[in-house]
Amino acid sequence: MSFYSKFERKIGRHAIQNLTIYIIACYVAGYALQFLAPNILGFLSLDPAYILRGQVWRLVTWVLVPPETLSIFTIIMLFFYYSIGTTLERTWGAARYNIFIFSGLLFTILGAFILYGIAFLIFKQPVSVGNMFSTYYISMSIFLAFAITYPNMQVLLYFIIPLKVKWLGYFYVAILAYEMIMTNWAGRVAIIASLLNVIIFFFETRNIKQRFNPKQVHRKMEFKKAAQTASNPNVTKHKCAVCGRTEKDDPSLEFRFCSKCNGNYEYCQDHLFTHEHIK
Repeated sequence: MSFYSKFERKIGRHAIQNLTIYIIACYVAGYALQFLAPNILGFLSLDPAYILRGQVWRLVTWVLVPPETLSIFTIIMLFFYYSIGTTLERTWGAARYNIFIFSGLLFTILGAFILYGIAFLIFKQPVSVGNMFSTYYISMSIFLAFAITYPNMQVLLYFIIPLKVKWLGYFYVAILAYEMIMTNWAGRVAIIASLLNVIIFFFETRNIKQRFNPKQVHRKMEFKKAAQTASNPNVTKHKCAVCGRTEKDDPSLEFRFCSKCNGNYEYCQDHLFTHEHIK
C-alpha cells in the first residue's frame, strides 16, 4: 500500500464532502471583492515577504484571489470546473480528492517560500513574489486530473464543437510547456510547485489509472450489484406500486416508471395506464 493510500484511509472519515462547492465559493467571494473592494485583494495574496512580517492570514486568504478577471467565459468555466470536480470526487472518493486539492495548495505555499528564499539569497533583501502565485494552476490541475482519468469523455467546446477531453489535456500541456520555456526561472518554480500534485498522483502512483479507470469502476459496481443479488435471492428488480407483483410472480410481466407521478413509482403493464397519479 502506497503512502497516499495509507493517508487516504486515515483521513477518510474527516474528508470534506463536496469540496468543489467550497472551491467555487472562494472564487465567487474573490470576484465579489474584486468588484466591491479591489484594494483589499493586495492584502490577501500569497507573499512570504509579508507573511514573515506577521501577516499570516495570507497563508489561507490567497485562495480568494481570482486567477483572472470576471467575464461570461469565466462563469462558464466555473460551471465546468464544478462539473469535473464533483465527477472526480465521486470517482476517487472524497478522501483522495481532498488530498489532491490540499496537497496542491500546500505545494503552492512551499513553492512560494522556496522562491522567496532563492530571491533573498540572490538580491540580499526581501523580494515580493505574491504576483507569481494564484489559484490558476490549481484549477488547471483539476482539469488535468480529469483528462487523465476520463481521456475519452467527449465535451462540447463552446457548446458547439465535440471534442474528447484528452485533446484538451494535450492542449493545456502544450500551453504549460510553452509557458515553461518563455518564462523565467521564478515562473518555472511557480508552475512546477502548483502542479506537483498532478505529478505525484499520476506519475509516481503507478496503479492509479488502472484503479480509477471508468471501465474498471463500472465493472466493480456491476460486480457488487450481482454479488448482492446472489447473496439474497429474494431481492427483486421490479415491483408494481399498485398490485405489488414482481418479475418473480410472472416473468412475462413488463414494468415501467410513470413520468407523471411525483417520485420513482414503477407499475406493471396492467396498471401503468390505469393507476391514479401520485402528486
